[in-house]
Amino acid sequence: MKQYFYERECQNPELREQSLLERLPSFITYAKQECQHYGQSLQHIDAEKITSRELLAQLPITRKSDLMKLQAKNSPLGGLNASKANIGRIFQSPGPIYDPENTSDDWWRVGQAFYAAGFRAGDIVQNCLSYHLTPGGFILDSGARACGCVVIPAGPGQTEQQLDIIEHLKPQGYSGTPSFLKILLDKANAENRDISSLNKALVTGEALPKGLRAEFDAAGINTLQAYASADVGLIGFESKADDGFIIAEDLLVEIVRPGTLDPVADGEIGEVVVTSFNIDYPLIRFATGDLSAVKSGESACGRTNMCIKGWLGRADQTTKIKGMFVHAEQIEQVRQSYSHIAKMRLSVSQVNYNDQMNLQCELDTSGYSEADIAGAIENIGSSLKKITKLNGSVELVSIGTLADDGKVIEDLRPVG
Repeated sequence: MKQYFYERECQNPELREQSLLERLPSFITYAKQECQHYGQSLQHIDAEKITSRELLAQLPITRKSDLMKLQAKNSPLGGLNASKANIGRIFQSPGPIYDPENTSDDWWRVGQAFYAAGFRAGDIVQNCLSYHLTPGGFILDSGARACGCVVIPAGPGQTEQQLDIIEHLKPQGYSGTPSFLKILLDKANAENRDISSLNKALVTGEALPKGLRAEFDAAGINTLQAYASADVGLIGFESKADDGFIIAEDLLVEIVRPGTLDPVADGEIGEVVVTSFNIDYPLIRFATGDLSAVKSGESACGRTNMCIKGWLGRADQTTKIKGMFVHAEQIEQVRQSYSHIAKMRLSVSQVNYNDQMNLQCELDTSGYSEADIAGAIENIGSSLKKITKLNGSVELVSIGTLADDGKVIEDLRPVG
C-alpha cells in the first residue's frame, strides 16, 4: 500500500519550488489570454519575467471579498473562469458568491487530506457537509471517493436518522464539521446508540479546539483537519504527525501583511494568499481573508511541503459560522430592510463547541408594546435566516449601545 496519496508529497522541496516557479510564466500568460479578469488586471505584466516569489509578490492581489462585486459586473463567475473551462456545476455560497466545479474527479484535490487522515479504499464514509447549493458536501465527497472510499451523502441535520445509518451501515469514517460530529457523539451517548464503527474523521469548516479533539480521541475517533475553500479547494491538511497544516500540492502559498501586497517573515501572522494552477479557474495571488503563519521545518510524517499554523482568525469582517461564510455586507442587507434600526452588530460565540450568533440591533423602542417588540425580533430573525441561511438570536438594544468602531461582525470564539 502506498504511503502517500501523491508520491511527490515527499519530493525534495527545492525541486518542488523550482517546478512551480517554472510553471508560473506560461500559467500567467494562459490566464491573461483565457480569463477576462486577468486579461485586465495583468494587462501590463510581462508574464515571462515572473519567475520568482519576489516577482510574484509584485502582482496585484484578487481578494475573495471582491468576488461578489466582480460577479455582479460579469456574470456568472466574474471573468475568473477560463473561456475553455469544462464546468459541470455552479454553486452558490453565502454572499452570494458563485463557485464552479469541473467534471473531473477530485477537482478540489482533497484526496490528499483524506489519505493523510487514514482513509483507504473500501472505507465507508458518512459525509455530513451540506450538498444543498453550497459545494462543501461535493468537495469532501469527491476527495473521499478519490481514495476509493464509499460515501454516504448524509449532509447535516436529521440526527436520529444519521445514527440509524451509522448503526446499520457501520461507516469507519466521518467527514464534516467538528461541531456536528460532537452532536452525533453526544446524542449517541445519551441514547446508548452504537457508533463504535467510527474510528477516523476529517473535519473542516470550523476550528477544532484541543478539548473537542480530545473528546473525539477518547471516543476512539482519530480526527484530523482539512483547510479548504470553495474557490481554491484544498489549501492545507494535517497529518498524524500533528505538527501543523501541510500545504497541498500544486499551490504557491504566501503569507502577506493584511491590506498590502507584501509577504511577511516566516512565523509572522498574515493573510493567506494562494496561487492555484487550475486551468479551469485560475487563481493568481488570491487573498483568502484567512490569517495564518508559516511554521518552520517539515512535517515528521515525511511530507516535505511548507507548513502553516492553521487558521488564526480573519483579516476582514467575514467569518465562518457552522461551516458557512457570513459577510458584513449581509448584515447591512438585513439592516437596510428596517430603516428605523440605526446600527447592527453580529456577535459569534461558542457554547459546548457549537457556534451561536446573536444580532444586536439599536432601536428606540419607546412606545413599543411587548407584542411590538416580539414581532420586531421575529421579523428581524427571519430576515437574518433568509439572508445568511443560518439561525441566530436577535437582541434589541438602546440607541448608542454599540461602539462606534465600524465593527459589524464580532467573533468571540477562541482561536486554536
